[in-house]
Amino acid sequence: MKMKRWKGVFAAFLCICLLLAGCGRREEEAPASQEAEGSSVEGGEVKIGLSFDSFVIERWIRDRDVFVDTAKKLGASVNVQNANGNVEEQISQIEYLIGRDIDVLVVVAADCEALTEVMEEAKAAGIKTLSYDRLILNAGTDLYVSFDNKAVGTLMAKALKNAIPDGGDIFMIQGAEEDNNVKLVREGFEEELEGSNLNVVYQANCAGWLAEQAVEYLDEALQEFPDVKGIMCGNDDIASQVVRVLAEHRLAGKVQVVGQDGDLAACQRIVEGTQTMTAFKSVELQAKVAARYAVNMAKGEELERINSSINDGSEEIPFCKLQPIAVTSKNMDEIIIDAGFHSEEDVYLNVMKEQEEP
Repeated sequence: MKMKRWKGVFAAFLCICLLLAGCGRREEEAPASQEAEGSSVEGGEVKIGLSFDSFVIERWIRDRDVFVDTAKKLGASVNVQNANGNVEEQISQIEYLIGRDIDVLVVVAADCEALTEVMEEAKAAGIKTLSYDRLILNAGTDLYVSFDNKAVGTLMAKALKNAIPDGGDIFMIQGAEEDNNVKLVREGFEEELEGSNLNVVYQANCAGWLAEQAVEYLDEALQEFPDVKGIMCGNDDIASQVVRVLAEHRLAGKVQVVGQDGDLAACQRIVEGTQTMTAFKSVELQAKVAARYAVNMAKGEELERINSSINDGSEEIPFCKLQPIAVTSKNMDEIIIDAGFHSEEDVYLNVMKEQEEP
């Protein structure tokens, strides 16, 4: 019954968004730019500009691949630009895309405050704009497609509360402060911790989402607070570094660690017992939803089934809000493996899977 219940939860999650998640191809590296040509559509081919902060985080390669594939099937071409974490480069690349006579501009922002002006330039040129995953502030983009990032923080805090019932000290090692999602995750996390017996005694941010910085932060924190009970990590990349340091201190599996994204390595750590939970977000689903809306906007079609709105600092904009799911060892099979996000063989690569009782 338990498996059926979780399958029902996941099915409901997908039905709400009215799309099934797909599997993008995986690549180790991505070019600075690429263009995927689609077949012509009525009234002319739809041209989409897709600007990425960088591909330093594993998931962005999957986002790119699924977005491009979905858009191509819908008859659109996609010009992808990668700023390699440089804000000025991203602004320059967006200006380049504006000059390419695109119909829609989709942006994963390197700095959610620094792109306001160039996004306004795009709008002035008659280009529809979409904030992807990270909300670009004060830009009045036509649509924001992301997960409920406050809910991500809430799920992280709940997981730590459940895993540490007696309470204690915890650390927060987060992502880039320029990423508006980091602020939202922190807000949800701190709100859920209010009134609990967990105490945040150390906080740090990994600039540019460079997970390697977590090593120095954690070493510093452990010197001052060696009896830490749990660590909130901005994503699963950061959790990888955190667990490595904990292992060096013979604390892996003793300190509760939470992250987000559902990376394969995180799923492996969860079944191995060195990571407690990951807030899973189907990036394939998000990319498909965004690509479909981008094509709809280019055609001047009404955006249907938008379930929320969000204030970008100056105005309310439409928000397609997707919901994350807390994944632990208890529901790994139902949420991750049965749905085809990672294979059973890969997830249980380093451990023997417990057999279910008949």
